[in-house]
Amino acid sequence: MRKWGSVITVFYVLVVLGLLTPGAVFLATGHLTSGNLLDTYKAWAPWIPIGIILASQALLLFLSVDTSWKRLKPRAHILVSCLVTAMLLSILTGAVVLCTGFSVFGDKFVNGFLDSAVNVFGCWGTVWAAWTILFYMYCRNSTALITRAAAWLLKGSVLELLVAVPAHVIVRRRHDCSAPVATSFGISAGIAIMLLSFGPSVLLLYKKRLEEYSDRRTASK
Repeated sequence: MRKWGSVITVFYVLVVLGLLTPGAVFLATGHLTSGNLLDTYKAWAPWIPIGIILASQALLLFLSVDTSWKRLKPRAHILVSCLVTAMLLSILTGAVVLCTGFSVFGDKFVNGFLDSAVNVFGCWGTVWAAWTILFYMYCRNSTALITRAAAWLLKGSVLELLVAVPAHVIVRRRHDCSAPVATSFGISAGIAIMLLSFGPSVLLLYKKRLEEYSDRRTASK
């Protein structure tokens, strides 16, 4: 199981870095060259959401694997899973706010409140905490925690894309300057988290099939 978890994680890393990141650069700038793509990889800011998404994918996968092989305390799994899921949901929520704000107010949306990093991270942390509490309250008595987390992330990413894609079309037609950067982030983050939600689901389905084969062999003896 760990082997398949590693394979899925490596494949996901390649998709995010090799497809989604260049796609986000193209959506933001209108063109894709080796120069602006290399500048994106060299900058530190894009690696924050990239790192969060990649680490979350690995955590959700290996939490589901460890549950089947190690008798760890459920509280640890619930807490970590809730924090990881809430972090991804807070990214989706932030992307919705950015895409909506830029589609309505244009480049003026960055002035004022969003100029302060303290305000941005403060709001993001508040949303993260709110999603953590909500997901914990909903799933604290559930034995299928990872499955529910994947379902929440899939639904959330679909809803987020329904906002991000039209917002990107709007800001592109207005020829806004900085707004396409935010909307391209929304689109790439939505697709990334949508793909992320399939990883744990696939691994759990694989685990279930192995258990069925094991039960059949036991019954035939």
